[in-house]
Amino acid sequence: MCGSELTPKPQGLTPADLRLKAQAKRVLQSNDVPPSPCISICRMSDDTTYCEGCWRTLDEIGGWGQRNADDKRAVWQLIGERLAAQAAA
Repeated sequence: MCGSELTPKPQGLTPADLRLKAQAKRVLQSNDVPPSPCISICRMSDDTTYCEGCWRTLDEIGGWGQRNADDKRAVWQLIGERLAAQAAA
């Protein structure tokens, strides 16, 4: 054992998660075309099946470029909901 198996994962939201949550709120209040939520931390979580950086699924990441503004806004809504659930956990 290397010891990592004994280290619990941190609970709550990281500073990057808090910034993403604030950005989700701004995006959902705007009429502009939503930007990509990617923050270049591209690693899928074994626990949640979401990207640890942007909190999207692989399908949401792969289809981002083909989505219209309303669909992108819907993904941002899901990101906000996922972050709120993580904060409550």
